[in-house]
Amino acid sequence: MRLPLFSLLLIGSSLAYAEVQTQEVTYTAADGTRLVGYYAFDDALGEQARPGVLVVHEWWGLNEYAKRRARDLAELGYSALAIDMYGEGRNTEHPKDAMSFMQQATQDAEAAKARFVAALDLLREQPRTAEQIGAVGYCFGGRVVLDMARQGVPLAGVVSFHGALGTETRAAPGNVTARVLVQHGGADSMVSAEDVGAFNAEMVQADADYRFINYPGARHGFTNPDADRHQAHGVDVAYDQQADERSWAAMRQFLEETFAR
Repeated sequence: MRLPLFSLLLIGSSLAYAEVQTQEVTYTAADGTRLVGYYAFDDALGEQARPGVLVVHEWWGLNEYAKRRARDLAELGYSALAIDMYGEGRNTEHPKDAMSFMQQATQDAEAAKARFVAALDLLREQPRTAEQIGAVGYCFGGRVVLDMARQGVPLAGVVSFHGALGTETRAAPGNVTARVLVQHGGADSMVSAEDVGAFNAEMVQADADYRFINYPGARHGFTNPDADRHQAHGVDVAYDQQADERSWAAMRQFLEETFAR
């Protein structure tokens, strides 16, 4: 049946105005810490439920880059939540502060897990979130999502971008139920060759469904276009457009395959 021109114009108009919607959301960790997240979804899909993806920030905290990635994922059709692992939405541009925030957030593994699970529960509560949920993390956030997979948090899959690979909570055989994708810069001075070897051995011993991609020449922070300006603080990070684009494409394929299961 052919629709009248007026109807077609109305449909075209509604699609033209459909766009990614965002909102700040507050939630509370088990220890009472106030957390501030950033939720994004594409209203072109209406009320349709779609897979959820948690975004875990770099060691800088919940900044504009983490929020941008949530919007990018929403544009792909996901229900995306950039989460807060530091509390009160804290973020910084200074390495000393970032290190302090990160150390505070990771000194208690159970407390860190509780903050992540609080965000997971929040995303599950969103009407547009389907049953399947995954997580992606950058730098510090890469370690977080890998640790959540190691501890058996119910996630369909996790993706680490230039994340730390060391941990105090190594995976036991059978614990890793999420699919795992690690995207690593071959010139990342913050992750040693020993860490890479130990991680791969750990995943094999845990019988995990995982893939490790190495991007030769890419340094730490290779996905973040703002990385280069942090070099002024003596931090060995650098943006790499090719590695950024390739790793995003690999993530897209990984998530599509994971959520299709």
